[in-house]
Amino acid sequence: MNALLTALSAAGPLACGWGAHGLWMGRRLTAARRDPLSGLWTRASFERRALRILGRQMHTAVILVDLDGFKALNDTAGHAAGDAAIRNTAASLTDAVASYPGAVVGRLGGDEFIAAVPLPGAHTLPWLLDALHDVITAPFRFEDTDLTVGVSIGASLSSDLLPTAPQGGPVALSLLMRLADEAMYTAKRAGGGWCDPAAATPDGTTTAGRRTGRPGTHTPDREEAAA
Repeated sequence: MNALLTALSAAGPLACGWGAHGLWMGRRLTAARRDPLSGLWTRASFERRALRILGRQMHTAVILVDLDGFKALNDTAGHAAGDAAIRNTAASLTDAVASYPGAVVGRLGGDEFIAAVPLPGAHTLPWLLDALHDVITAPFRFEDTDLTVGVSIGASLSSDLLPTAPQGGPVALSLLMRLADEAMYTAKRAGGGWCDPAAATPDGTTTAGRRTGRPGTHTPDREEAAA
């Protein structure tokens, strides 16, 4: 009995050490999947979570957000102000979709963001887009100064794919991202605001769920094979 107690006493610190190590590793892995500036999911992590939403929800909105006037903000107020705008947009997006259980938000890079939001019905999408536009374009405080950015928002809805295309899976997500991308560019050409896919104007081909030539569409394997 004494030998057993001695063994357990010796194993205790080791078990605690492994537990702490596992917790530390888990935190490191989670941090690696997050964009360091905004705290949002990176593209790959976002897509994995968006696929799970698509598999469960009939009405899932895929929303692309692109800031307007971001370069001008960087040029006039400095890169620190630009970083503040990125962080403010990330926080605004996260807060705006918090009332939609299961929603996920990511940063594609630069001043581009993406969200997958399960909706109770298709009719709620315009309300959500309107709210996103208002909260992102609201003034934010930076070094005792109120700054603003514009935004162009495009969206697509998974239930619009039926019955012509499957609702879930990578193919559906890629198509939804393309439709949202086209809608976002339609809004940008009109001077900003938001646009749903019904009003979007398709233009060009698709690579990795985006208009070919857009950020995030680089496909080295295909390009090398064609060379």
